[in-house]
Amino acid sequence: MIDAIDLTKELIRRPSVTPADAGAMDVVEEALSGLGFACRRMKFGEIENLYARHGTARPNLCFAGHTDVVPVGDVGAWSRGAFDAAVVDGVLIGRGAVDMKSAIAAFAAACATAINAGQVTGSLSFLITGDEEGVATDGTTKVVDALRAEGEAVDHCVVGEPTSSTTFGDMVKVGRRGSINVEIAVHGVQGHVAYPHRAANPVPVLLDLLQRLQTRVLDDGCPEFQPSNLEITRIDVPNTATNVIPGIAMARLNIRFNPSHTGADLAAWIAAEAEAAGQGFAGTVSVVPQISGEAFLTAPGAFTEVVVAAVRDITGAEPELSTTGGTSDARFIRALCPVVEFGLVGTTMHQVDERAPMSEIRQLQAVYERLIARYFEAFGAS
Repeated sequence: MIDAIDLTKELIRRPSVTPADAGAMDVVEEALSGLGFACRRMKFGEIENLYARHGTARPNLCFAGHTDVVPVGDVGAWSRGAFDAAVVDGVLIGRGAVDMKSAIAAFAAACATAINAGQVTGSLSFLITGDEEGVATDGTTKVVDALRAEGEAVDHCVVGEPTSSTTFGDMVKVGRRGSINVEIAVHGVQGHVAYPHRAANPVPVLLDLLQRLQTRVLDDGCPEFQPSNLEITRIDVPNTATNVIPGIAMARLNIRFNPSHTGADLAAWIAAEAEAAGQGFAGTVSVVPQISGEAFLTAPGAFTEVVVAAVRDITGAEPELSTTGGTSDARFIRALCPVVEFGLVGTTMHQVDERAPMSEIRQLQAVYERLIARYFEAFGAS
């Protein structure tokens, strides 16, 4: 058997700040190997990944998560060491306590219970990455591509992100909005402010373009999704002189978009607006988009009901099915199989003194135990 609290502590004590692994994946592999999982390390670049499977039959219920964490920030502001895994008044303090080493431990403990009880009539698997908090290029996305190329059958997936909003079990994520980042650079001609005819000021062009983009209402939302939003996150004119027309002006923006759009469509729209803003300008306007994920939704059905029922069994409450929040590795996994996300209350993730009550970690394990049992009752072996 596996104790979820002890395993969480062991994971927190590995300072696996992206992209470092610090032995965290070894801890997961050792725990799962002890349960009879066939563990396979899949390293891409400097990133450690793990795919582990117990059983060969279908259906294959997968748990996905990440061992990497964000930096601790101000070390002196922590009440306990960020990687000490200290317990104070029944609360576990440490980087990764919420996001999301506790979920990995809770699901591993739940798997131990299910395996020992003979409930696994198909397969259980884990897809664990060390590249969720970073650029996410050598983690889950590459593991998913490799598994698909090999024909590995994964039927459904649960991601252990901290989805609960204010109380444990109040929210299950069944989708996410897409995200696109855009870098804009307007190159003009530097010159003296007293002789503007000899220069080409890029600032008015940049402001015109940003105004064009900000003026459009992208949408009013769509079923299951909030409205898309465009946010300007940077404006920079590297010019320290008061009498010089600058030669370059830059900006960065992000759009979180619902299924009313695709990343490619939004990139094309921004490029067209950039071309229009640059008409007659004696310089260039460049736009570099990076689509980090498309919007997706796991439609309500038998799988989502298994998850909701498991939460209801333990908490007595009906969780909200939501698509709010940022992106997660679910955006990659959805290419492999239907995916939902459920985990602890996320209010302290990425904060100083990130923490989780041990009672909630135990509750999370209990929900996962019910989820596994209900899953194989609903879907059976094939």
